[in-house]
Amino acid sequence: MYSHHQLVLMITGTALLLHLIGLVFPAAGDTVFDSHYAIDYGQDHVKFLDPQKTRVQLSLDTVSGARFSSKVKYGSGFFNMWIKLPAGDSAGVVTAFYLRSGDHALDEVDFEFLGNRPGENISIQTNVFANGVGNREQKLVLPFDPTADYHDYRILWNPHIIMMYIDGVPIRVFKNNTAIGVDYPSKPMQILASIWNGDYWATDGGRTKIDWSHAPFSAQFRSFDVDGCSSSSTHDQDCASTKYWWNGDKFWELEEGSPKLWYKAMRTLITYDYCTDTERYPVPPPECPSNSYL
Repeated sequence: MYSHHQLVLMITGTALLLHLIGLVFPAAGDTVFDSHYAIDYGQDHVKFLDPQKTRVQLSLDTVSGARFSSKVKYGSGFFNMWIKLPAGDSAGVVTAFYLRSGDHALDEVDFEFLGNRPGENISIQTNVFANGVGNREQKLVLPFDPTADYHDYRILWNPHIIMMYIDGVPIRVFKNNTAIGVDYPSKPMQILASIWNGDYWATDGGRTKIDWSHAPFSAQFRSFDVDGCSSSSTHDQDCASTKYWWNGDKFWELEEGSPKLWYKAMRTLITYDYCTDTERYPVPPPECPSNSYL
């Protein structure tokens, strides 16, 4: 088991490690928000933090939250967002970065950041929906203060695998296991980010509610460039092409060596995993063994 201090040191050294193994993620760029995104709701709860519109703040109060989304849907890609979470007492507040198809038989890949009381750990919950079926939650305690600065959150989605990263470190893997009867996200999806009231479930299972005296709660976002294949077709085969770098065989598996070691280290911070919830699933879901790497 790694200590909190050890994990912080490991995260700090990630950029050097990824450079050595040839997988370098660029720093947050200065792409203008309007290039790829638009506000969905809560326009009066949205504030641009610089004249160039390269940083945006979403706020939540008793009146409303806010959300923005990509102007088009994508059929594959490597999607990222640099996020700074609400500071102070944010219990019950949910900040989210996710992909979603938007139809009834929903495909979705989620990062959900669960606020907490001051001094308590802030967790991140991930989930994968395919053809309307979710219930694949994993929850991880963040090994740093996500309210002090921006951090890089990424979703790789191609026909073979979904991998989720924090500051370049892989934290979750969900393979395409359609061969054994497990649905896999395959519909075009939008990129979305939001802040909203989740106090009916987010903190201590809904027992800890939002203290509205601390409102408004604000989350900041930047890096609005998109590495994705734009798609409006449910069966757009072109978005599976290896002409897109994120579809190359390098990204079909979690690489041997250092990436797997870092993945295992991060997994020590897991506080809930549907794959090990024997009360909920006496027989583990069939996709779990191939996604563990442990």
